[in-house]
Amino acid sequence: MSKEKVIQIDSAVIDGHERIRLFFSYDREVIELIRSLPGARWQPVMKCWHVAMALGPAEKLNYRFREKLVFIPRELSSGGRSDKDKETVSPYVKVPEEFIKTMKLKDYSLRTLKSYSSMLQLFMNYYQPRPLDELTDEDIREYLLYVVDKKKVSQSYQNQAINAIKFYYEQVLGRPTQTYYLQRPKRESTLPSVLSEAEVLRLLKQVKNLKHKTALSLIYSSGLRVGELINMKISDIDSSRSQIRICQGKGKKDRVSLLSPNILKLLRDYYKEYRPKVWLFEGQFGGQYSAGSVQAVFRAAKSAAGITKKATVHTLRHSFATHLLERGTDLRYIQALLGHQSVRTTEIYTHVTEKGFKKIVSPFDNLEL
Repeated sequence: MSKEKVIQIDSAVIDGHERIRLFFSYDREVIELIRSLPGARWQPVMKCWHVAMALGPAEKLNYRFREKLVFIPRELSSGGRSDKDKETVSPYVKVPEEFIKTMKLKDYSLRTLKSYSSMLQLFMNYYQPRPLDELTDEDIREYLLYVVDKKKVSQSYQNQAINAIKFYYEQVLGRPTQTYYLQRPKRESTLPSVLSEAEVLRLLKQVKNLKHKTALSLIYSSGLRVGELINMKISDIDSSRSQIRICQGKGKKDRVSLLSPNILKLLRDYYKEYRPKVWLFEGQFGGQYSAGSVQAVFRAAKSAAGITKKATVHTLRHSFATHLLERGTDLRYIQALLGHQSVRTTEIYTHVTEKGFKKIVSPFDNLEL
């Protein structure tokens, strides 16, 4: 890679944190280098990669990637900042303090707080310098149309944007719901990606680091979400009852899940080597392990295992549920283990299980051609 690979950088507040944004033309080699930075993430609305401020400034990044990449502050680049991108006019605009306080008083999770703040911040940037309380219902609909038509974001993202805007106008400003109407986008009816038991085994065998192997194995063996894994404490392991406690999972619900004998043995080996103090999985310098680290471990293992199908860490949770169903576990038990509020959510796994599917004979097979 030549030194002419130029990355434009600036700073912006994303998910409540000031981050360095990276702008460059699509290049697979550049993306792989950026991914090597701790906590590097893609922002679909801003169409850029972003990393922690601690990794900057440009001089520091240039030294790190010398002979490979050149980082230039965006305002110094020939193109400058695009006036057409209304969402990046002022990356430093802050959401109203009352918005944050109201969410905290309502005991919203930190993840929701960050997500809603980011969504409202983008909405404010689109219309700034106009004050939020002067915007009309038509303004709100115009912004949502812009997000859908121009930014091409997912329907899940659209719903999050609507929720954040509704929260501000209804919960903070006290506007009655009937004063504006937002058409909710229909959710896509998609089936979860699932790995076969052989693929899960192949993937886990590629993980040589004991901490990494234990983390991915625990997610699969108990059907955990990534957030539930990194929030788990040593005291949540109940070996006497062969259970693990998931405290304040999604929706602030507690539940228990399986603790298999094999995962218990792996956990004991892991504990002897790493000696975590509070959190079951801790970072190199203490504190909670990061979700980004778990996801990076999964991507590396998936690549090493030669698995080409679309899959993420969450696929291990889907695979756990599907494999239980294929082995004859009652759907109601799977619902409880996953922490689903409605069995209808759990029923989606009946559409991806191979149990009984292979016994169905196509009518074409009865034809004598």
